[in-house]
Amino acid sequence: MINFITNIDFSILDFIQNHLRNGVLDWLMPKISMLGNAGVIWIVISIVLLSIKKYRKCGITLVIGLLLGLLIGNIILKPLVARPRPCWINSDIALLIASPKDFSFPSGHTLSSFIAAIILLKEDKKFGYVAMILAILIAFSRMYLYVHFPSDILAGVVLAILIGFAAIRISRKFIK
Repeated sequence: MINFITNIDFSILDFIQNHLRNGVLDWLMPKISMLGNAGVIWIVISIVLLSIKKYRKCGITLVIGLLLGLLIGNIILKPLVARPRPCWINSDIALLIASPKDFSFPSGHTLSSFIAAIILLKEDKKFGYVAMILAILIAFSRMYLYVHFPSDILAGVVLAILIGFAAIRISRKFIK
């Protein structure tokens, strides 16, 4: 089963590299991916939301979600699963960014981005739609840059849905 998934993963990555790679995206994708580095954009948005009384509860929910994502995705799952990155397995692809040093599964960029998008979408539609578009772009950039398998991205999205709604429930239960 693992080989089957890995074969599909590489087929999708090969399609992206062979049919979608171009100069414009080679310039743009590293910049989009950088927005998700260490979840910084979502942390900044959380701080901004926390500083505005009207959006404080949303900011708290976002912080809860991001912390849960960090704990479950990066601290527990990445070392537990210890999945190598596609760029570690196939070094024939010229990377446009430095090769990440941590494991691949699940995608932390995708996880934090979709946690933020789900929470923002649930709490405030106008912010949520923009965040969802950005989350999709960040997730795609990770495959384009050959540092994540599609199944890493999918796992990040699924986990983000669960964590996002858990953070919303926690926030609603404890914050009035």
